[in-house]
Amino acid sequence: MIVAAVRESWPGEKCVAMTPQRAGMLVKAGFEVRVESGCGLAAGFSDEQYSRQGATVISDRHAVLGAAHILVQLHTAGTRHPQDSTDIAALKQGALVIGFADPYAGRAGIEALAGRGVTLLAMELLPRISRAQNMDALSAMASLAGYRAVLLAAGHLPKIFPMMVTAAGTITGARVLVIGAGVAGLQAIATARRLGAQVSGYDVRSAVKDQILSLGAKFIELPMPRADAQTAGGYAAEQSADEQARQRELMMSVVTDSDVVISTAAVPGRKSPILLTQPMVEAMAANSVIVDLAASRGGNCELTRPDEVVVHHGVTILGPTNLPATAAFHASQVYANTIGNLLAHLMKKGELVLTMDDQITRDLTVLKDGVLVNAVIKQAWGIGN
Repeated sequence: MIVAAVRESWPGEKCVAMTPQRAGMLVKAGFEVRVESGCGLAAGFSDEQYSRQGATVISDRHAVLGAAHILVQLHTAGTRHPQDSTDIAALKQGALVIGFADPYAGRAGIEALAGRGVTLLAMELLPRISRAQNMDALSAMASLAGYRAVLLAAGHLPKIFPMMVTAAGTITGARVLVIGAGVAGLQAIATARRLGAQVSGYDVRSAVKDQILSLGAKFIELPMPRADAQTAGGYAAEQSADEQARQRELMMSVVTDSDVVISTAAVPGRKSPILLTQPMVEAMAANSVIVDLAASRGGNCELTRPDEVVVHHGVTILGPTNLPATAAFHASQVYANTIGNLLAHLMKKGELVLTMDDQITRDLTVLKDGVLVNAVIKQAWGIGN
């Protein structure tokens, strides 16, 4: 069985879904591994490294796609890139495609894949259960994003993060507010604390209070009408317009007292809630910094522009949409590991088995042999069962 990886076509993507180390492990497990020449260069992996691990390096991208029984990607073909149509046409009929597929918004691409009889597993749909933890690519990448967000903020803030005692006097530490205490938010809190900042964390889910406190940060409590806004899967639930307005009103003083605000609030499959309004930004001190990790879904700040730097009233607003790509070596490593763990889960006695009786497989599977089978995505698209 051939497992393949190609150079990512997503703009600015430097990561690769298959590292040489993981390729070697798959070869030892009995797979044949093929990779497109140069697919790992941006992440720091040479063609020679893949060859030494037993992978076959091929310069013809479409030859790799056409031979693959299993294609592993970060962004699956169909996720809104001009090259996708030719990639989809080159795919082996009935191939298994694994990667981030943007299933809520990427309907056109998924329907194009369906035309090739593809079975599609969308990594962002992995259930949050204990036995799936080592396959959780979304959390792995979010952790890297939270770490890099703090470094990005520190680089733009004309202050230092830690309190420092010097011969000329004491320098007060920076005040950092992290909005959203999911994986990215908690990593941002931990990183900002390690850099010595005064850190506060806020989340609509009261259940995360202990996690924020355990990292040495202050938990911001706001008297919201709904005491806890959490889904069964542990994500933040979508709030009503009135709840969002009340939240913004209560957050004003907290935000304006911060040197750095890192926002990570997102609801899967939905537009990011606006938590930082223009008046709030204008009330912040000049030279403050906002890093909006929800930029790819519209942003938590209404002034955010994806992948741009906006300066408004002296406040710098950053909207990175793919921070893991700035740590491509390790991002590729952890992502390839989650893919490898998933493949190990799917293999039964040397055969690839996709059974809908298994929650992990059922939740991940968007298409099976070209047919839309995922109940959640059917509902999101307004399609009856």
